[in-house]
Amino acid sequence: MSRKPVVAVCGATGAVGQEMLRILEQREFPHSEIIAMASARSAGKKVSFMGRDLTVVEMTEDSFKGVDLALFSAGGSTSEKFSPIAAKAGCVVVDNSSAWRMDDNCPLVVPEVNPHDLDWHKGIIANPNCSTIQMMLVLKPIHDKARIKRVVVSTYQAVSGTGQKAIEELENQVRRLMNGQPVVADVYPHQIAFNCLPQIDVFMDNGYTKEEMKMVNETRKIMGDPSIRVTATCVRVPVFYGHSESVNIETEQKLTADDVRALLAKAPGVTVIDFPEKRAYPMPIEAAGEDDTFVGRIREDETIENGINMWVVSDNIRKGAALNTIQIAETLMERDLLRVPRG
Repeated sequence: MSRKPVVAVCGATGAVGQEMLRILEQREFPHSEIIAMASARSAGKKVSFMGRDLTVVEMTEDSFKGVDLALFSAGGSTSEKFSPIAAKAGCVVVDNSSAWRMDDNCPLVVPEVNPHDLDWHKGIIANPNCSTIQMMLVLKPIHDKARIKRVVVSTYQAVSGTGQKAIEELENQVRRLMNGQPVVADVYPHQIAFNCLPQIDVFMDNGYTKEEMKMVNETRKIMGDPSIRVTATCVRVPVFYGHSESVNIETEQKLTADDVRALLAKAPGVTVIDFPEKRAYPMPIEAAGEDDTFVGRIREDETIENGINMWVVSDNIRKGAALNTIQIAETLMERDLLRVPRG
């Protein structure tokens, strides 16, 4: 595209939408206009961008005429309805919901891992689940070097992954408990303050939650290898920002802990913090607000021949959602793919 694109941020008043606007500004994303869109109930509100207020407009079926790029973070049902409408109008959609992730016609992309999949997009590109994204950044270099056979992952996911109301619920519950008052759980099925909930999203017939199966299926699609075996347990923890993961990897070829540290030290978007003698390892309080995914506690699994354990932490709102979406948009620009193929 020779000119600067018109960019719409859809869901601009939400936590991820707000972060998208901040990152567009911080990374000086090229644009001729930024349009803030949301539902009718948010229309007329103001959001900040580059030192000025943008008035939020209602997203309608006519909203995408003249828009080149739409960054969606407005929920799955909204995306299911409006993404095809936007693409039909000639607008490329990068969607942050789960609506299009497993659609065979939609690439599921982490730019550091599979940017080439953008070459076959048909107008809608899916942003992976936040917990999947950070794991992909560390799995890809290991898979390229030694071929991964199996992954066992347990996640410890921040409440911001559920949205602004969940952040407020944790704040309110902590405040009430510290003042000896009873708490009310509206967002989650149980109290989240000072607690851990081994359920993220709904349970499925196989006993896994939908979040756990997202990690299984999305990993295989992004890596382009359906033979990789993945099993996940996803837990919600009383942390505001930053998902943590304990990841166990079994490879075909032997890698030592030092081999893995060397591989990940060169991996794009990854920072290794692994100095146990200094008690230095990744923590969500230090990952919050950062672009990189952090990895530490790298050690060999002594129960199998070719196994590695590690601890992975990333800001779920930033790299896990808004940043990855905008990196996809940047990659589309770099590869001259910011257009909807016809026919």
